Amino acid sequence: MMDIESCTELNEFPQMLPPPPGTFVDREELIQHVGDFAVSQGYVVTIKQSKRDRVVVLGCDRGGVYRNRRKPADESSAERTRRRKTGSRLTNCPFEAVGKKDDGLWILTIKNGTHNHEPIKDISEHPSARRFTEREIVLIKEMTEAGLKPRQILKRLRQNNPDLLSTPKHVYNVKAKLRQGNMTVRNFKSLRPQKSAVRNNYLAVTEPSWRQRNPPRVPNLIGGRFVDSQSFVSIDVLNPATQQVISQVPLTTNEEFKAAVFAAKRAFPLWRNTPIATRQRIMFKFQELIHRDIDKLAMNITAEHGKTLKDAYGDVLRGLEEVEHACGLATLQMGEFVSNVSNGIDTYSIREPLGVCAGICPFDFPAMIPLWMFPLAVTCGNTFILKPSEKDPGAAVMLAELAVEAGLPNGVLNIVHGSNEIVNAICDDDDIKAISFVGPNVAGTYIYARASAKGKRIQSNVGAKNHAVVMPDASMDATLNALVAAGFGAAGQKCMALSTVIFVGGLNPWEDKLVEHAKAIKVNAGTEPDADLGPVISKQVKEQICKLIQTGVDTGAKLVLDGRNIVVPAYEHGSFVGPTILSNVATNMECYKVSLTVF
Repeated sequence: MMDIESCTELNEFPQMLPPPPGTFVDREELIQHVGDFAVSQGYVVTIKQSKRDRVVVLGCDRGGVYRNRRKPADESSAERTRRRKTGSRLTNCPFEAVGKKDDGLWILTIKNGTHNHEPIKDISEHPSARRFTEREIVLIKEMTEAGLKPRQILKRLRQNNPDLLSTPKHVYNVKAKLRQGNMTVRNFKSLRPQKSAVRNNYLAVTEPSWRQRNPPRVPNLIGGRFVDSQSFVSIDVLNPATQQVISQVPLTTNEEFKAAVFAAKRAFPLWRNTPIATRQRIMFKFQELIHRDIDKLAMNITAEHGKTLKDAYGDVLRGLEEVEHACGLATLQMGEFVSNVSNGIDTYSIREPLGVCAGICPFDFPAMIPLWMFPLAVTCGNTFILKPSEKDPGAAVMLAELAVEAGLPNGVLNIVHGSNEIVNAICDDDDIKAISFVGPNVAGTYIYARASAKGKRIQSNVGAKNHAVVMPDASMDATLNALVAAGFGAAGQKCMALSTVIFVGGLNPWEDKLVEHAKAIKVNAGTEPDADLGPVISKQVKEQICKLIQTGVDTGAKLVLDGRNIVVPAYEHGSFVGPTILSNVATNMECYKVSLTVF
């Protein structure tokens, strides 16, 4: 893929983004992907060359016609052929994409991603919009044999496709071709744009390639299309309760990241000028769809993160509150006006979107934190690049699918996956104007420094060390219930987890009761109905927790309750750590400095 900046220098026309490269199960899915993406960018693709079982070459159909079709009296046959080719649609634009079959899969590469013409402002005006699909051609043949006339045929075709722009003359021409035995009608098949292609045609494919893999590969979302990355490197997403591979997360390539940023940049001018009422309506629909699919979202969060279903539902519902807030954003976007602050001087302020924004998410709340970020950003008129955690990206992708279904235009929301390289790319890209980050202190400090050096606005929510202070006259039952829920909910894997409790007047009246309440917690896989405490996210995290517990014991802390060696029946390989309590902890101990529950 050519570098985006160099393409702009080569071409005086506004740049149109080539489709992201990817891997597809069959030829039709590849062609559909290129065709749909082209429509979102303002051009139409056509099949230039095809060897059905091996290769397909796609070009840009500018929608032109052959010029000077009349034969001048003094023009030779060779000159006429040259003039005809010069005026054809296919030789006018250098864009070319190639799909080749390799080892059972179709691989898309971009041979030339540039165009030498302006984007088509209204795709419906392109000649390909007046062409018939193969299915419509078959129907025309059947209705012709039944004795129907062109106007009658066209009326019936429009019952199934109200957007059909063909005229009776087009039907008559098809009938003439059919009489000659030509069922394909045209030698070069332009992929007729559909209004629904911009948003929902990816759903029309029975099963996209990234879902047919075993395990499935998490897709990127670029320019309105969910596409499989061309990266050969991926990270396994494991179920923490069983250690089974649920899916694989690709490390997005630099070209794919640039494509996502460019798609967001291209979508911004139109989206910022979309009325706030329209943007709000999309959020209302998005809210409705989240309610509809909340069970699927919760199950995915439990499978990838490990938290109990109750916690997973809470994860989605807390994020849903932000979507509801976005539904009422119109009044919050109002500016201020003050008249006559000085003689003949009025002052006013307006709120404007920044442009392309990005969000970098942690693993602890797979639904809530993405919903903190992109709904508010896009409702304000920005476009967005979201990087979910590579440990549990499924919920973010599901939410993006719902956002597209709700009507979010192509390029307004994009998703890329990866680790440090993608984070660096987000920090360094000049087209990204603002970044929101949630995560640990070290990462937050690094991102803040690197991105702010590029002049970006940074929202960095980092770290937490939460303390509870229990007074001598506190209600024992209410306090114990609150401490256990805050300390062990979601296996302590949340920024608001309670890690330290200070008992004013001493621990003695509380210790036995606290241990009793902690022992009553049922440790099990999050999908089990009686589970109170699920596994931690990975084996590596479990090992880190166990080392910190041992370090605390070695430096003088008292191990009141040890949950390191817990075994859960039927989930023996899970990364479970039972409730653990350390007392007599000093502030210079390593176990105090990190988020373990201590007293």
